[in-house]
Amino acid sequence: MTNTRAAALTRSPGGSQRATLLELFFDLVFVAALALTSLDFARDVSWVGAIRALIPLTAIWWVWQITTLVTDFYDPSRLPIQAIVAGTMLGSILLTATLPEAFGKHGVIFAFTYVAIHLGRGAVLVTIQRGLAQIRAARFMIWFAVSATPWILGAFTRDFTQRAELWGLASTIDYVIGGFRYPTPWLGRVPLMQYDQAGRHLGERYQQFMILALGDLILIPTLTFGQTRFTAARTGAFLAAFAATALLWQIYVYRAGLRIQTVIDRNPGRVVRWAPYTQVVMAAGIVALGSGFELVIGRPTGAIPTGWIGVLFGGPALFLIGRITFEYQMFRRVSRSRLGWLIVLIAVTPGAARLSPLLAVVVLGLVLLGIAITDTLRGRADPHASDAGAAGP
Repeated sequence: MTNTRAAALTRSPGGSQRATLLELFFDLVFVAALALTSLDFARDVSWVGAIRALIPLTAIWWVWQITTLVTDFYDPSRLPIQAIVAGTMLGSILLTATLPEAFGKHGVIFAFTYVAIHLGRGAVLVTIQRGLAQIRAARFMIWFAVSATPWILGAFTRDFTQRAELWGLASTIDYVIGGFRYPTPWLGRVPLMQYDQAGRHLGERYQQFMILALGDLILIPTLTFGQTRFTAARTGAFLAAFAATALLWQIYVYRAGLRIQTVIDRNPGRVVRWAPYTQVVMAAGIVALGSGFELVIGRPTGAIPTGWIGVLFGGPALFLIGRITFEYQMFRRVSRSRLGWLIVLIAVTPGAARLSPLLAVVVLGLVLLGIAITDTLRGRADPHASDAGAAGP
């Protein structure tokens, strides 16, 4: 009876692989998480501020990533899985609320919540499953127990450097072990076959998350613009930010529906194994750019500080690096045009330091427009091309 009940929790291979309403509801938490991270980073656009934003962002992303794996392997219409997702959602809300003070007074709450989400999920799955499914859950739980030690130790130190080092170590363990498919003594690694089964569902989920992340570039400027006095310069900055956001969306999704699904169908496991790492790089770039938009709309004229240049141009550069890398992993080819535009973006960055914040965003928009136009021209020249520059997210 127990084995039958456990087997019933597993997704049917022949069933629908589309994201459920529960999963989309779960995603709403991360709208707030990304926005808070951008706003917090905008208050301190320095290397220290970058660390304060990046490490919690990696934790937030890994919660989303592992929960998405759970809803891929298990049937989210089953009550136990719905309870796990609901519990994770509640924990993610608390985790999000602690983000602004994760390196301050809320560090203990942040670390314990992150650890509790992963260990709690693992304990439930190990308890209700049997056989291979139980072993799979045990692998994840064991390694999250290992990374829990530096997460907790870091929470109890008040020294910023020590906390950053311990939490950086903990996050590295989570990401590296995930990349090696959770190798565990006596239990082995997660079979490649399970990653192959996950491709179609997770390919859609990654696209959904990135669209959600791009929504941060609409939310932050809108909130900032609405809370300030409308002037011609601020209105221009708001419009320039919107144009840049629309171009990033175009760069991400251009022809994605046609080509990426072909790649997923041919080698779905490749998406699952590499997408978590490339997508978090793109998300980090979006968060940084969101911080830049918040600053520029608040003060669009005058001299532009060095930190502002870093987030305005460094954010899109990170986004393109993640995008180009993902394209290579999917199609085994490098998009030379996007690589060229990345070099252009880096090259114009020093000159942008002489411009006003508003004009710097305009220059950024022109570079992104160049990428979008190049994509369109390449697609028209070879509509059947399967290279990464013309397709895939």
